[in-house]
Amino acid sequence: MEPGAGYLLGGIGQLLTMKGPSGPRRGALSGEIGLIENAALVCSDGKVVWSGPQSGLPSHFLALPYHDAGGRVVTPGFVDSHTHPLFGATRHGEFAMRAAGADYEQIAAAGGGILNSVRATREASDSLIEKNLREALGRMLALGTTTVEAKSGYGLDLETELRCLRILSRVRKTIPQTVLRTFLGAHAIPLEFAGNPGSYLEFLGSEVLPAVAAGDLADFVDIFCEKGVFTPEESRRHLEAAKALGFRVRIHADEFHDTGGAAIAVDLGAMSADHLLSVSDLNIGRLASSRTVATLLPGTALFLNKPFPPGRKLLDAGAAVALASDFNPGSCYCESMPFMLSLAVCACGFTVEEALVAATANGAAALGLPDRKGSLVPGHDSDFIVWNLDDYRRIPYHMAVPDIGTVNCGLAVHNTGESFS
Repeated sequence: MEPGAGYLLGGIGQLLTMKGPSGPRRGALSGEIGLIENAALVCSDGKVVWSGPQSGLPSHFLALPYHDAGGRVVTPGFVDSHTHPLFGATRHGEFAMRAAGADYEQIAAAGGGILNSVRATREASDSLIEKNLREALGRMLALGTTTVEAKSGYGLDLETELRCLRILSRVRKTIPQTVLRTFLGAHAIPLEFAGNPGSYLEFLGSEVLPAVAAGDLADFVDIFCEKGVFTPEESRRHLEAAKALGFRVRIHADEFHDTGGAAIAVDLGAMSADHLLSVSDLNIGRLASSRTVATLLPGTALFLNKPFPPGRKLLDAGAAVALASDFNPGSCYCESMPFMLSLAVCACGFTVEEALVAATANGAAALGLPDRKGSLVPGHDSDFIVWNLDDYRRIPYHMAVPDIGTVNCGLAVHNTGESFS
C-alpha cells in the first residue's frame, strides 16, 4: 500500500477493536475486547476510518485498495508502558550470579544492580547507547509493540541523563513506533551521593529536572520508591517538584517491600503505579478508587524469582490494570508483550480477555493516550497486528512463540512473517 493512501483490510476472522469508553478500563470493562467476527477495517493517513462487520461495510469503501486478512485475527498493537532501553551494556553476569543463588538485593549490595548499568552507561558512547536502543525497539516492533514508554535512569548525573534523553528524542523521530519519554534520574542513589539521598534529590530538583524541562526532553518523571532507595516522603517531594515544572508523573511502587508507594501515586494523581508485587490490600483499594493505572510487570517477577503481582486482587477490587514488559538489562531482559500476556494469564489470575485489554487499551490510558492508542475504532491510530491465528485465545496460549504475521504502525508496515495479501 502507498503511504497515506486509504485501504480496506477485509476477510478478518476476528477483529478485537477494544471499543469502550475513553480512559482506564475497570470492572466489567476490564475484559471487554470489542470482538467482531467476519470483520473489516478501513484506514487512511495513519488513522482508523471505519471498523465493523464486513457485511455492514459502507459501499463507498469498496473502491479502496483491498487487502485480505485470510480469516485471521487482528488486534490493536501492544502498548508497552514501562521499559528501560537506554543503557550501555547488558548484565548477563548478574543473571548467572542469581542462578547460582544470589538475589537482587545481594547483587546490588556487592556493587551490581542499577549502579553496574550506571557505570557502563556513563562510559558508553552515544552510538553504542543508540545502537542498544534501536535494537530493543526493533525487537519490540517484531513482537507487536507499536507504542513504547522509554525511561532514562542509568546515568544519574546531569551529562549522561541529558545525553540519553537527547538520543531517545532523536531516535523516536526516525522509527515506526510512537515513543514516550520518561526521566528516571531518581532510579538509584549514585556513588557520589552514597548515603545521602536527600542531597541527590536536591541536585536533581535544582539542576537536572529544570534542564530536562528546558530541553523538552521528557513527557513524564518517575522515581523508584523502595526500601534502601527513596522513601515515600522523598518520592512525594520529588514528584511534586516535577509536577510544578509541568511534568506528568509515575512511580515504581511497592516492588520488594510495602512502602506505601501506591498511596503516593494516588495522592499525586500519578498516571501509573508500577510493579506492585508487595502492594497492601489497603492500597489496592486506594488504587481501585482512583484513576491511577496499576501497571504490572510479571516478567520481572519471573526473572527475579519473586512472587507474581496480585493481578486478580487488583482486578476484582476494581482497579484499572495494565501490563508492560519492564524490558531492562538487569531484572527483565525481555521485550515480548505476548509473553507478558501468557504470564498474566498463567501466574497472575487474568482471563485472556483481561490480559489483552491490559496490554492495549489500559496501557494507552497509563500513557495518557486513550483517544489515540490501544483501540481500533474511528479516529484512533491504525496500529494493529495481523496474527497467523484464527482464534484470539491462542495468543497467550502459544507461550513464548508469537504467531505474528504483520505489524502496522500508522503509515508503516513491518512484516515479521506471512503478510496479509
